[in-house]
Amino acid sequence: MIEFMQNHILTIITFLPVFGAVILLFVPREKDEFVRYYTLILTTIVFLISLPILLGFQSGTSAFQFEEKANWIPSLGIHYHLGIDGISLLMVMLTTFLMPIVILSSWTYIQKRVKQYMMVFLMLETGMLGVFLSLDMILFYVFWEGMLIPMYFIIGVWGGPRRIYAAIKFFMYTMFGGVFMLVAIITLYLIHYHATGVYSFDFQDFQSVLLPVPTQFWLFLAFALAFAIKVPMFPFHTWLPDAHVEAPTGGSVILAGVLLKMGTYGFLRFCLTLFPNVSTEFVGLISVIAIVGIIYGALVSMVQPDLKKLVAYSSVSHLGFVMLGIFALNVEGLQGGIIQMLNHGLSTGALFLVVGMIYERRHTRLISDFGGLAKQIPIFATFFMIVTLSSIGLPGLNGFVGEFLILLGTFQANEAFAIFAATGVILGAVYMLWMFHRVNFGPLTKEENKKLKDLNLREIFVLVPIVLVIFWIGVYPKYFLNKTEKSVEDLLKNRQVRQEQVLLLEKQLPVNFVLKGISSK
Repeated sequence: MIEFMQNHILTIITFLPVFGAVILLFVPREKDEFVRYYTLILTTIVFLISLPILLGFQSGTSAFQFEEKANWIPSLGIHYHLGIDGISLLMVMLTTFLMPIVILSSWTYIQKRVKQYMMVFLMLETGMLGVFLSLDMILFYVFWEGMLIPMYFIIGVWGGPRRIYAAIKFFMYTMFGGVFMLVAIITLYLIHYHATGVYSFDFQDFQSVLLPVPTQFWLFLAFALAFAIKVPMFPFHTWLPDAHVEAPTGGSVILAGVLLKMGTYGFLRFCLTLFPNVSTEFVGLISVIAIVGIIYGALVSMVQPDLKKLVAYSSVSHLGFVMLGIFALNVEGLQGGIIQMLNHGLSTGALFLVVGMIYERRHTRLISDFGGLAKQIPIFATFFMIVTLSSIGLPGLNGFVGEFLILLGTFQANEAFAIFAATGVILGAVYMLWMFHRVNFGPLTKEENKKLKDLNLREIFVLVPIVLVIFWIGVYPKYFLNKTEKSVEDLLKNRQVRQEQVLLLEKQLPVNFVLKGISSK
């Protein structure tokens, strides 16, 4: 049994949640309390099972670890292939870490269709983990599109007054980008077959084929569109505020914490690796768009009267930093981008939790309805302060590590980009501190606020794990950076080698190479 778990640990953590969701089908609807405890225990078990992956991960290699491979549809070259490296490790751990926290945060917030709510969250966890672990492109696509369905229901069934509009908008935007990515995957499959004579959808096999620059261009655009919508990058961001505002608190936490990272992960895993020449050519454009997103997201956040909408628009700004770090194309920038993906999931996820807790008490998210809360509910205000400072990158907290590395990497690549991006740090401090001050300080004038109760034990348990990790990353980031360093270094080295091989082959074999590509093996 132990040997089976060691050999199939990625499969277990991926499919245990959906297996648990199937079991819930046989639980009577009126057993809401049992369903809550069952789901909390199950997601906690998944997290505990995933810990050996983190503890046993070998930081000295960029090779995929804990690999599992089996035939799925061998006649078409489709395999069940999972693996994890430094680029995906932190995202997998973030997913398993946040899920029990989300379930615990929904304990009293979700009162209708509790069983169905827990089932779709379990199915969503399987979809998210599958995206980060899949090494077969068809398997990746199945998980990529499959996780849209649970999130659609989370927003559409348990969301706010405009939930149907927000759910459909989220689904259509993401599905639209996914169609182009599927076409690009099939094109890569055909190119690989013509170059090698082997049918395969395996990501590692795709890496063995050198693509001419014109082919890279169109395939890069197809992948980049899907990932840019998911991030979301400006101007593909318009679905995000609606989805965040209408989603229940748990949906907002997972949307910000994990789902948005699938876009930045896609750029890292696929766009930089498979299309090295063209991704380099797009550095300037994507960096400018990222900077626009940083500043635009900050300015729009500054004028939001709604707490949840403010946090939602802040994601556009923060993820602009991630994209800027990724396309700095150096070790500092990429490592900063990866660690900031983790940081954003923790800090913004915690902000949505805090907003959800105060909404449960006051049934309003308008900043003008608050003021002086620190006097009435000091424990709430303390946690709110920590995650706010984390979000703006205070030294000693996690946000500082990511932003510093991103700006350092960007400055090495382009000084002007770094200077413009740094204004986003200033603007972020302005709107976050202004928001925090208006909510927690000043006179306690509203009668409703004078009756508020401070955080209970369950809510403290929800926030404490996140706060501990926030301090851990801020004080000792080396532990996390070591996990990603080798994968990042080898990604950049392999990109450089492939770029040179493509340029050389285009000179030596212009006609044949441009027509079908050539295997590098």
